[in-house]
Amino acid sequence: MSVYPTILYTDAKAAISLLKDAFGFTETSVYEDADGLVMHAELSSGTGMVMLGSKGRSGVFADAMRDAGPVGVYVVVDDVDAHHKRAVEHGAEILMEPTDQDYGSRDYMARDAEGNVWSFGTYAPGAG
Repeated sequence: MSVYPTILYTDAKAAISLLKDAFGFTETSVYEDADGLVMHAELSSGTGMVMLGSKGRSGVFADAMRDAGPVGVYVVVDDVDAHHKRAVEHGAEILMEPTDQDYGSRDYMARDAEGNVWSFGTYAPGAG
């Protein structure tokens, strides 16, 4: 893996909970400042990983991301329907129910509490 999406959240702790509970990510590391603000976190899914942190910090990256809009992240999963069921059970906002695509994938889409769009499906870019 050499590409790691990085997202800043107003409430990074809530984002970590959603990614773990609804989307099945595993918390790899979380670094907080003395006030409990998430400075950096890494969550894994399969062989992929997403990095995240809290908005409102200072620094070049935080400044560049200050007015950034939502992002879209695609995650490969083995069982789309089971993954979707878990997301629904944990209250994720579903944008598209599991759907068979013309290119052979089965996908669904959800939105997190801060507007980022997460797609989960069986298509693995570059695998074919």
